[in-house]
Amino acid sequence: MKHFQKILPVLLFLTLPALALAGDATRIPLIGEEAPAFTAETTQGPINFPADYKGKWVILFSHPADFTPVCTTEFMTFASMSNEFKALNCELIGLSIDSIYSHIAWLRTIKEKAKYKNLQNVEVLFPLIADLKMEVAKKYGMLQPTASDTKAVRAVFFIDPSSKIRALIYYPLSNGRNFQELKRLLVAMQTSDAHAIATPADWQPGDDVIVPPPGSCGTAKDRVEKSGADYYCHDWFLCFKKLPKENLSAPAKKK
Repeated sequence: MKHFQKILPVLLFLTLPALALAGDATRIPLIGEEAPAFTAETTQGPINFPADYKGKWVILFSHPADFTPVCTTEFMTFASMSNEFKALNCELIGLSIDSIYSHIAWLRTIKEKAKYKNLQNVEVLFPLIADLKMEVAKKYGMLQPTASDTKAVRAVFFIDPSSKIRALIYYPLSNGRNFQELKRLLVAMQTSDAHAIATPADWQPGDDVIVPPPGSCGTAKDRVEKSGADYYCHDWFLCFKKLPKENLSAPAKKK
């Protein structure tokens, strides 16, 4: 027992850093935090993130593996929508734990052979990270050992022009993502930023938006009493206003 007591501090000294490292390896960056920086080889050449994407929104997403059916349908769908995301000042970056040569072969196969719904001859032009050493996947918590030790789960990170994590969504290996929902969420966040509003459940561009609730009793009373032309209230904390689809990208007018 005395011998064990002597070596216990040594064991702790050796094992605690390893445990801390293991914890960091699977930690998921949180909303509001700086997006972890990295450099990586991709199918579009090397990238330095976030330096190469200053002033842009980025959707960074992982997929389990090349040459798999669910991932193929996802990449075809995302690639077919890439111009829609570019129009929203948003760049796409994919990732999996595969080599650059596997990526190239898979993307060529998608363009030459794959068909899904009305999609065919789809060319993937956004970068796909080759993360064989799992360096980026670990920084973003894309590896979840209870799902797989060697494959990234279907993670999605929304990163704003200030390189902050704004939203994240995780899907299991077996289920493909809803890409219209990813676009809807991007538009919703951009709308909230531009107009200082919130969006209600199931909001779609053009729907009424939520006026943030007041922070004091006096302003709560004023909010209800002054509702009418600019906004309407069901109660002091539940007020809405019109925001036409064509005004989404325009900054709110200051009164």
